Amino acid sequence: MEMHDAKRVEIIIEAALESRLTTAMRGAGVTGYTVLPVKGGSGRSGQWSRAGQVTRGSGMVAVVCLIRPDRLDALLDAAFAVVEPHIGVVSITDAQVLRAERF
Repeated sequence: MEMHDAKRVEIIIEAALESRLTTAMRGAGVTGYTVLPVKGGSGRSGQWSRAGQVTRGSGMVAVVCLIRPDRLDALLDAAFAVVEPHIGVVSITDAQVLRAERF
């Protein structure tokens, strides 16, 4: 089977910023992504958990996408404009995909 190079970008951001981030991603040419709830974690600010939070939209989400390598810079510019002033992490990994026409 033929494999195609891709980049897997995962952005963990405050749930309240999800719409702003996904709008910026679409503006950068990202045609598909997946949003996952983040249950908890630990980082520079210490350990946290979604359990016990009472405000709607609180917590964090992970937005994951697979893109062609030539689209990475545009995506990172758009995403960083949203993430930089807030809590968030952006990670990029090399990936290979089947059916490259799907992304």
